Amino acid sequence: TYGVVHSPQYRKKYEQNLKREFPRLPFYADFAQWRDWGKELMDLHINYETQDAFALGRKDLDLTPKQKVKQDDFFADLAEMEKETFTVKPKTKLRADKTNGTIEIDSHTTLTGVPALAWEYKLGNRSALEWILDQYKEKKPSDATIAERFNTYKFEDYKEQVIDLLRRVCNVSVKTMDIVNQMPNAD
Repeated sequence: TYGVVHSPQYRKKYEQNLKREFPRLPFYADFAQWRDWGKELMDLHINYETQDAFALGRKDLDLTPKQKVKQDDFFADLAEMEKETFTVKPKTKLRADKTNGTIEIDSHTTLTGVPALAWEYKLGNRSALEWILDQYKEKKPSDATIAERFNTYKFEDYKEQVIDLLRRVCNVSVKTMDIVNQMPNAD
């Protein structure tokens, strides 16, 4: 069943029905192959957090002296004497550029080498990578008491975990599409 519902032909044929209900499942002559695909897909999707990480490139911005925080003369002299460096805090972006195969994490970090195939695996109307980017964006609580009384989520505290998750989900997406692309044009 899990293999059949991932078939592009099945999804296209029953697109309207899938929005409201589960339509019939066809029984294919090569049932064993569909069972194996379903088992592989289920294993990938259930165990996505333990899959190998995809070898995405990572570009971390080196701050040049022009990008240092401006300080008044007294403070700058003090910093110079103490050999301290004051840098700009990275601004969270979490944006995808499918055309160039990049994911902008923040103003200092970009992941590169995201294969086009990774964007093709969709969960509803978005790719799995886009879901992660959306879910890990900082959302400010509308109620001030929530912000005061509870520890609100700050992306900077989880940046490395999110990068690791993106690499793993990229691998799962590519492997999923490899399996899906093996499926025949069957009705």
